[in-house]
Amino acid sequence: MSTQFFENLSRNYIKILEDSEYYDVTIEVGKDPNIKIFRAHMNILCHRSPYLRRALASNNKKNNNSGNLSHIKLPNILPEIFQIILKYIYGGILSLNEQNTSDIFKVLVAADELLLNELVDYLQTYLIDNKANWIEQHFELAHRISFQSNNLLRLQKFCTNFMAESPDKVFELLDFTSLPEKSLISLLQRDDLQMKEIEVWEHVLKWGLTKNPTLVSYPSTWTDDDFKTMENTLRCCLPLIRFYSLSSKDFLEKVHPYKKLLKPQLYEDLLKYYLDFKSEPSNDYLPPRRGKLDSKIVNIKIASLVSKWIDKINENCKCALSGLYLPYEFKLLLRGSSDGFSPSIFHSLCEYKFKTVTFIKIKGTDEILGGYNPIIWETTKNWGEAKDSFIFSLKNKKNIIEDEKISYVKEVDSALNYGKNYGPSFGKDLVIYGSSDTKDYDDNVCKLVYYEKKIRDTENKFSIEDYEVFQIINKND
Repeated sequence: MSTQFFENLSRNYIKILEDSEYYDVTIEVGKDPNIKIFRAHMNILCHRSPYLRRALASNNKKNNNSGNLSHIKLPNILPEIFQIILKYIYGGILSLNEQNTSDIFKVLVAADELLLNELVDYLQTYLIDNKANWIEQHFELAHRISFQSNNLLRLQKFCTNFMAESPDKVFELLDFTSLPEKSLISLLQRDDLQMKEIEVWEHVLKWGLTKNPTLVSYPSTWTDDDFKTMENTLRCCLPLIRFYSLSSKDFLEKVHPYKKLLKPQLYEDLLKYYLDFKSEPSNDYLPPRRGKLDSKIVNIKIASLVSKWIDKINENCKCALSGLYLPYEFKLLLRGSSDGFSPSIFHSLCEYKFKTVTFIKIKGTDEILGGYNPIIWETTKNWGEAKDSFIFSLKNKKNIIEDEKISYVKEVDSALNYGKNYGPSFGKDLVIYGSSDTKDYDDNVCKLVYYEKKIRDTENKFSIEDYEVFQIINKND
């Protein structure tokens, strides 16, 4: 059995730091007019910092005289920051309560320069967990510093996630064209980048033009050499653009003029894809970016499936063959578990919203029911007429979709039930109803009346565990 007395050991080493005798190293820290000389001990520095070990070894080799004091310079570190670093090196002590966030970040940068990996890992985690707002407010600084080092991977990941989730905020804080290529590529690789693909393409072109200031903005004036220059600049970015996720109009107006940047076979495949609906994507097809889905009931695969149903895409269609089909943003309007389960709440949050999808989780089962309303909900009428409306059911077991059924409306005049005591109800075929518009739904049932086929095998009433209503918005609009 061994007992460790680290507290006294740390205290004694701090006293060594404070002792003016027996030192054999002087460290000049900072730049004019803010320079300070620190006294230190070679054995401790060499065993605590690989950077300082190399610096001292190089210094001794140059002087070739071990009897003299070693002297090294650290011009990139402020004296007050190095004081904090020395206390950590000697005593393993770091007190952040007394420091503002800007100084903590400077300590991180200094620790990275000195290859103090333990401290670097700790401070990255501390800043991300406790000072995320500060990082976002000083995003340009945090992003630039993180991508200048191979040791700040956690901070790099935080910055890349923030860029993917909030590109609009980032572009307000950061000149996109100043991004290093490594950072741009990490962003383009993200499936969850919250940007329209045409905007991604336009930003990449702008980035490339900044790297080649002699090129004008109009490709119609470019020579073959100009295209070759731009192609070389963007060679790592072009394969990451989701060209198959654009609208035909965007492809014609904003990609076609730059066709010489693309490999001939890729351009021919894209041209065929946009001119011939039955054409399939090429083998190197990149699926649409997933985007965010703020749901506690369904996952991105179910959103893709419902999107195919909305656009009437069957399994033999090119979009189905290419995997996820995500042309829509699903904007959450209502969640029962957060907002409430009464008809009045539904109408207050969802009335007069065009194009909505409802998902209903049946209590005690894996079953999900739902429907698509291509028009609006309103209480001034009894029935809504919608020729493209449909209802559906499926089971979601451990993120595996099973037993999916879809039923399109047959009696168009009665596609939607608009009564004030009703939630999002589709004819008499999928009804959620409250005995009062202010009470929770207590009469919910599926029957076969106005739609083509049953979506449940039983007409027994069901209870709702949760339900969500989303407005769908075309990403290319």
